Amino acid sequence: MIGIIDYNAGNLRSILKAVELFDKAKIIKSEEEILSSDKLILPGVGNFGSAIKNLSPVKEAIVKAIDEGVPFLGICLGLQILFEWSEEANEEGLKIIKGEVLRFRKGKVPHMGWNTVKILKDSPIFEGIKDEEYFYFVHSYYVVPREDCVVGETNYYINFPSVIQRDNLLATQFHPEKSGKIGLRLLENFIELF
Repeated sequence: MIGIIDYNAGNLRSILKAVELFDKAKIIKSEEEILSSDKLILPGVGNFGSAIKNLSPVKEAIVKAIDEGVPFLGICLGLQILFEWSEEANEEGLKIIKGEVLRFRKGKVPHMGWNTVKILKDSPIFEGIKDEEYFYFVHSYYVVPREDCVVGETNYYINFPSVIQRDNLLATQFHPEKSGKIGLRLLENFIELF
């Protein structure tokens, strides 16, 4: 069972519908449900500070599941929350990935719409996906990792990480559930190959 973590900061229904094209999925809230899921997805739309506050009851369960090798996919804010600190709310994140989350300084913010992903490293997540494919983005902040985990990047006035991977942990800045057939392929790859 794939658990989609509900912390009042995600577009849960569209993720659920997309994932259920490939496997059984359930929206979950408790530590017990997190620790008993075969795979986890942390979606995200909203404010970093509110998200971290809402996740506080299950924070330890998320970290434990990732440490134990449960395949994990973070989406948009669900990527940013994995980092140590965010400029958005001057708040600490889950501290699973070393680095920080910064606000775009140039261009129209939020960065919204279709943009390409440059594949930097081989990863099963890109199986059947060509370099420079288009995905759908909506975000005002971007991650700056201090460890080697970036497998895809996107340009919006600067090059920023749009796909990170470390072992069983995978996260995207874009929304695969809103990215048409190519986004569904990425979700299928996560479900089938991780």
